[in-house]
Amino acid sequence: MHRTHLTSLKPGHALQDSLRNNYNRKALIHDLLAGTTVGIIAIPLAMALAIASGVAPQYGLYTAIVSGMIIALCGGSRFSVSGPTAAFVVLLFPVASEFGLGGLLLATLMSGLILIAMAVLRLGRFIQYIPEPVTLGFTAGIAVVIATLQLKDVLGLPIETMPAEYLGKLAALGTALPNWHLAELLVASITLLTLLLWPRLKTPLPPHLPAILIGALLAWYLGQNGMAVETIGSRFHYLLADGSRGDGIPPLLPQFAWPWDQVDAKGQPLQLSLSLIQALLPSAFAIAMLGAIESLLCAVVLDGMTGTRHSANSELLGQGLGNLIGPFFGAIPATAAIARSAANVRAGARSPLASIFHALVVLLALLALTRILAYIPMATMAALLMLVAWNMSEAPKALKLLRQAPGSDILVFLCCFGLTVVFDMVIAITVGIVLASLLFMKEIAAMTRLTDISDNPRHVPQPLPADWQVYRIDGPLFFAAADNLFSELMLRGKDSRYLVLDWQNVSLLDAGGLAALERCIKWVIQEQKELLIAAVPFQGLRVLAKAGIREIPGHLSFYHELQAALPQHSDQHPAPATPA
Repeated sequence: MHRTHLTSLKPGHALQDSLRNNYNRKALIHDLLAGTTVGIIAIPLAMALAIASGVAPQYGLYTAIVSGMIIALCGGSRFSVSGPTAAFVVLLFPVASEFGLGGLLLATLMSGLILIAMAVLRLGRFIQYIPEPVTLGFTAGIAVVIATLQLKDVLGLPIETMPAEYLGKLAALGTALPNWHLAELLVASITLLTLLLWPRLKTPLPPHLPAILIGALLAWYLGQNGMAVETIGSRFHYLLADGSRGDGIPPLLPQFAWPWDQVDAKGQPLQLSLSLIQALLPSAFAIAMLGAIESLLCAVVLDGMTGTRHSANSELLGQGLGNLIGPFFGAIPATAAIARSAANVRAGARSPLASIFHALVVLLALLALTRILAYIPMATMAALLMLVAWNMSEAPKALKLLRQAPGSDILVFLCCFGLTVVFDMVIAITVGIVLASLLFMKEIAAMTRLTDISDNPRHVPQPLPADWQVYRIDGPLFFAAADNLFSELMLRGKDSRYLVLDWQNVSLLDAGGLAALERCIKWVIQEQKELLIAAVPFQGLRVLAKAGIREIPGHLSFYHELQAALPQHSDQHPAPATPA
């Protein structure tokens, strides 16, 4: 029963579980206060992350409202708060640049379907098999890319479109660097300084609010003195019902629209086709994988903070439904945000209702505060994302890994980090997991040893005849270790007539180990030797029986224990025994 949370699948698992456990008016007040706190934090973050992803800021708000609410209602983690996250930026920006808003929403919808399929197949538990160097490597790489993308607004550089490749981004930034603006840098610096220093005051007010307020006031003052600073209102525009243009964010509820009816990168309606779906499928798969990793890692962190247990597959189902339904209302990819979820716990949340209240606070801001939000400087948003990038990089953990971890883990970390920065996260995770698996198998294979115990009185109490040798195998006989081990046996046993193998410490026998054993048996027959195998564990017996390996008189025999396979006297062969 203690592992039920790894395999269970129930829509709304977290909400139902919370409401059943003595949920009362006091808990509701706690949820309302926590949701309000996190909602205030989420408003600027949602806008900043949408901008960094290549779309207008309102789509980040739509994501926090629609997808955030659906995931809270249907998910499996009690305290997770979902919405746009920094981890998605490196995936979404290229999609939005190539396929426009419509392509991004369609890819989001496809990722939702993949997440639902993962939940139905009960794949939630497999998150534990992703090595930490892989996750640290790609998150640190993502942080570097996000920070690099913010330099444009931090310095006010006149770059129309940012290249897709990282090296191209650096080249574009370097080319535009002589045209940097002091006003933008000043606003970004003061905002970042406020974000860093405000927590030292120990006030309950989140640092995002005073930082944005100070940044906006400074931008207004500079503008009054002839140093204009770009804001959300000056960069983003929308059309009103009467055909006139509005600045900033439209004060409207998320509107239902088919994702494929939205515009592409050229401003034309997206044309749904099989080729478009095929082109978006790799990105959709990457979004789904990252969403699964991010949301389940967040749930594990929250379990550690609160002593609760999430339902991994139910959380995947909630994430899938949020990303499936959200795009019909303009929501870009959403997943659980670790920083906002941790703030939710610290603010006293008791159930997923806190996340629902967070979505309602964002909705209220969308309807009532859009004219105020339009005054937020782009440099301030960039500074906010700089801090987000630093936090998600987990630099202290990465440095500790570089100082203390084995060389193989360091290699995996550096590989994932470099590939994420230079190429993309999908390549980084794929190569990282493959490399980590290969290095792990190499280390496990090195643990499988062949030891000569012919002269060890603890195992062989009687002296052996001259043509006898006894060996003990320690470790798994799997494909990466078995071939070398049996090759070593054939080399060391070429001058002996009888070879005894003690299998008591063989923890695993797989198809590769079986094939290596069969080659050894052929060698034994060819060289007119006899192989005596003793103390085969149950798993190995099952594999041998399924493969049809039987005794071969005069060449191969099995014994239930080592002593039964040894000669009773120095000139005596052991009596045939019943196979183990």
